[in-house]
Amino acid sequence: MVVVDTTVWIDYFAGTSNPETEWLYLQMGQQPLALTDLILCEILQGLRDQATFVRVRNKLRSYIVFDGCGAEVALETAYNFRKLRQQGITVRRTIDCLIATFCLRNGHSLLHRDRDFDPFEQVFGLSVVHP
Repeated sequence: MVVVDTTVWIDYFAGTSNPETEWLYLQMGQQPLALTDLILCEILQGLRDQATFVRVRNKLRSYIVFDGCGAEVALETAYNFRKLRQQGITVRRTIDCLIATFCLRNGHSLLHRDRDFDPFEQVFGLSVVHP
């Protein structure tokens, strides 16, 4: 399963063309795609008008939306963050740590455009889609 990160969805809905949005467009309907509750929240909280909010919400709800957090994911996320920090790597956003850890725990690949996920790929072996 491929989890699509906020960074790709925002570009997709803005009509931005890049390798990740092109991959997403080509894979829609071809394979199961997913997002987490945190990704859903990030995307929707940034929308300014109600009509866009409803349109995007309805589109995203047509995909699998995983409950991405919980005590076990939170604990493992803290462990992963600390392990990276001990190696001199600081991930800027906790939400990215949560998303990466969720994908690692559940064997999902991640499609993203955010350098904060790179250490999770390099250190922990996060499966990343590289279009």
